[in-house]
Amino acid sequence: MAKNQPATPPAQTAPAQTANAAAPQPGSAMMAMTAMTPAVQATAESTTVIENELYKITFSNRGGVVTSWILKNFKTIGGQPLDMVHAGASKAFGYPLSLYTYDAGLTKTLSEAMFVPSATGSLQSPATLSFDYSAGGLKVHKTFTFGADYVIHAESTVERDGAPVRALLSWPAGFGDQETFGAFPSTYVDTSTNGKDEHIVFKNVVGGATLNGPLDFAGTSDQYFAAIFMPDQPGDATMATLHNELGFDFHGNAAAPIPHDVKTYFVTTNGKEQHFQATKGGPDVTFAKPPQVLPIIGSAVGNASGHDSLRLFVGPKSIKVLKSIHTQDGHDLGPVLDFGFWGPISKILFLGIQFVHTHIASNWGWAIIIFTILINLVVLPLRVQGMKAAMKMQRLQPQIDAIKARYGNPGPTSPKMAEMNAEVMALQKANGVSMFGGCIPTLIQFPLLIAFFYMMTRVVELRQAHWFYLHDLSQPDPWHILPILMVATSFLAQYYTPSPGVDPQQQKMMAFMMPAFSGWMTWNYASGLALYWNVGNFIMIIQQQIMNRTKMGREMKEIAAKRAQARVITQKSPKTIQGKR
Repeated sequence: MAKNQPATPPAQTAPAQTANAAAPQPGSAMMAMTAMTPAVQATAESTTVIENELYKITFSNRGGVVTSWILKNFKTIGGQPLDMVHAGASKAFGYPLSLYTYDAGLTKTLSEAMFVPSATGSLQSPATLSFDYSAGGLKVHKTFTFGADYVIHAESTVERDGAPVRALLSWPAGFGDQETFGAFPSTYVDTSTNGKDEHIVFKNVVGGATLNGPLDFAGTSDQYFAAIFMPDQPGDATMATLHNELGFDFHGNAAAPIPHDVKTYFVTTNGKEQHFQATKGGPDVTFAKPPQVLPIIGSAVGNASGHDSLRLFVGPKSIKVLKSIHTQDGHDLGPVLDFGFWGPISKILFLGIQFVHTHIASNWGWAIIIFTILINLVVLPLRVQGMKAAMKMQRLQPQIDAIKARYGNPGPTSPKMAEMNAEVMALQKANGVSMFGGCIPTLIQFPLLIAFFYMMTRVVELRQAHWFYLHDLSQPDPWHILPILMVATSFLAQYYTPSPGVDPQQQKMMAFMMPAFSGWMTWNYASGLALYWNVGNFIMIIQQQIMNRTKMGREMKEIAAKRAQARVITQKSPKTIQGKR
């Protein structure tokens, strides 16, 4: 359908057809009301397309639902326009803006009803589109209003035999960025009550469960995108959570829904894996390759009175975008982007990278590198302070060793251990030495690293961000160059950083454990994290090399060398065996 095509008149109506409704008795009030209600039905299926600069939404008059919701500024993995409607899941469980009721037969009737649209063809927002249907005592009306942003306004009413029906507007079947099995983002049900937000992960979502208001917002989101309803009357709002499962074959193609009474299990025979589905009392079905199951999460939101009036945000979980959208109580949608426990730090890190991206480097990869350099410059005074603390600890180490020798190096369960530790702490306090002084840089860098990890896997701006051969900084390095480099830089950082007072065996173990851990992390997770970590390691190595050449650094090396030599002499000295008298 061509862009800017004029809207065409609504489809002609046809005589009323009763669907899933009991036949009224002659002379009854129900018969009289049904006779008074004129039939409003379309004779053929039609589509209406609404566009603005951000989206292109395609409605079908069959159910008055959305069959395509393309976000123009985002692409799929294959480079195609991103459609927020998951085709396979929506076909199985319902399309966006369908009506959900607690009567499965009525819900199906509403999804198949041939509505009469107020316009067909193409419309440019701002625009309004309505759908009407009436037949067999059932009367339904939907109105959608579109503006210039990611938010639309929706109203709907359903009446059966003149009585209002509790029918909720729904987003029932996940999102279109769930493209291939094995790469499905985690999905959540997000709610906010009186300014307090909650995020329920997909495995804890109960299908058909109802949450009554007040609801500031309620909806569904995945890793990068969201469909969030904002009721016009939060106090009377209600939400039903939806949870289904969709089968996929081993090629990642959508198959049929998985029935709840089906039990699946794997059997390996002669080295070949077979997958069985056994229904209660039915024959086994064998597959050459095991189909896989995708959890499909959805939500339906409306008003308990039967008159739904709400706004719906469908778009990216961008901090800037979410902050610009406000609920009825004045709060914004910022909490929809949840960074977890490390949220405040993750948010600060991203805002810092975003500032660099906006004002210094237009490429996200270079923005990460520059921001990492800035962080390390800020942490440098703490690193110097940590080295000074380590130097003090080195100077005190002979006295600490003498105290341990006097107590006979007691074991952890020995009653003398507490006395020895108290004496060591008193010695350190008298000389202004903190046992944690040398750990301050590490204690600061660790939360930064964890927060960066969470930030990299949740920020939509870094989705499909390029840097040289990396086509998506939110995905692992496809050539594994950065993880291999990560192992090398982590080993060198451990090698050049002095560790006074650390047991030599523990030091050797850490010299191999840390590089192995960092290599595994960067092999499996976001390449942007590997870029940040590698740059930080390079800076740490350079800084440590410079500090090792200072007067303090040379003194630390001399003390460490003397201790190592003394340890060798002690190990080579023959033990004296006391004879019996």
